[in-house]
Amino acid sequence: MQEVFDSGMKVRREVLSDAHVDRANANKDEFTEEFQDLISKYAWGSIWTRPGLDKRMRSAVTLTAMVAGGYWEELAMHVKAARRNGLSVDEIKEILLQTAIYCSVPAANVAFKVAKDALAEYAAEEE
Repeated sequence: MQEVFDSGMKVRREVLSDAHVDRANANKDEFTEEFQDLISKYAWGSIWTRPGLDKRMRSAVTLTAMVAGGYWEELAMHVKAARRNGLSVDEIKEILLQTAIYCSVPAANVAFKVAKDALAEYAAEEE
């Protein structure tokens, strides 16, 4: 299981950034530690490491899922991750336009605002 965890942490750092993972780890406590380990092992170590989809496609799917679920903080984080994984701003826009049809116009409206702010933060971080 340690190998899965280590693989997950590697991908998690590549996708979300060292700074994000370091913050998450620094905020771990007795109550949240097992949840953080679960995320690293299963979401990142078992799913994101699978060969069936590349990181770009996984990001596209994840953006859609965040909009569908209304997980706005997670959407912001994954918009930045999508850029790290090679999605262009135009591709992110197209994904959000698609969510307007399949998730709802109100959800896409919020998503565009969240994404716009996240893209600005990403651009500032890259300078």
